[in-house]
Amino acid sequence: MTAIAVPRGLRLPRPQVSFLAVRVWQRNRDVYYNIWRSELIWPFVEPFLTILALGVGLSDFVQIEGFDEYIEYFGPAMLAVFPMWAATAECSWGSFVRLDTQGTFDAAISTPVSVDEVTTGEILWAATRAWISVIYVMAIVAAFGGVSSFWVLALIPLSVVPNIMFAAIALAYTALAKSVSNLNYFFATYVTPQFWLAGVFFPLSEMPGWVEVIAWFTPAYHVVRIFRGIATEHIEASHLIDVGWIVLVAGVAYLLAIYLMRRRLIR
Repeated sequence: MTAIAVPRGLRLPRPQVSFLAVRVWQRNRDVYYNIWRSELIWPFVEPFLTILALGVGLSDFVQIEGFDEYIEYFGPAMLAVFPMWAATAECSWGSFVRLDTQGTFDAAISTPVSVDEVTTGEILWAATRAWISVIYVMAIVAAFGGVSSFWVLALIPLSVVPNIMFAAIALAYTALAKSVSNLNYFFATYVTPQFWLAGVFFPLSEMPGWVEVIAWFTPAYHVVRIFRGIATEHIEASHLIDVGWIVLVAGVAYLLAIYLMRRRLIR
């Protein structure tokens, strides 16, 4: 298995992006139009089964202080973590195939489209896939009674920045991956732990202190906090820290993705 080489002397670039980035987004959109039926199953069935099994199946056994029903606690968090999966999958498996197997990126940069525009278009498309997932999951959560306020609708536009953050982080890693098997490390050590340890299913205050410290540095933790606060109308001043953290990480991850894609594609 090929090891991942971490760049030395990292200096984040200034993006050179024009409207051509939207053309990259449109290219991915047009492909999706042809395969959307096969792509519909996973984004709908998995959150449905998760909410059914945990939100309904455990509702009589789990009680969270301040919440009448367990699904009211973890339902809004589903709007954070399932779009994370969608954005990450698109900018990892999907982008790697376009980068390494199909040669789509090489073909794109042989035109007036630049590496920065390819990178930006990929991230925007992955964020769009995650945004679609937000709508799917919101409908499922609402159907099971996990929505207690119309404020949850605000999460549809507000999810854009977290979606970009998740997509940019995934694409930055994909730019380093030398083989598709390298992506397994990313999902095993980064994505899956966040799903279970970002405060989605239980309060982290019930866990050892070191778990909460580690969780604080994960992107999903802050998105879950904000989404749950808005959906339940329990907005706190500390959410401003979460917002700042997400914006900062999204910006750094985007610049890092551009830097690493330049290294990967410009020979």
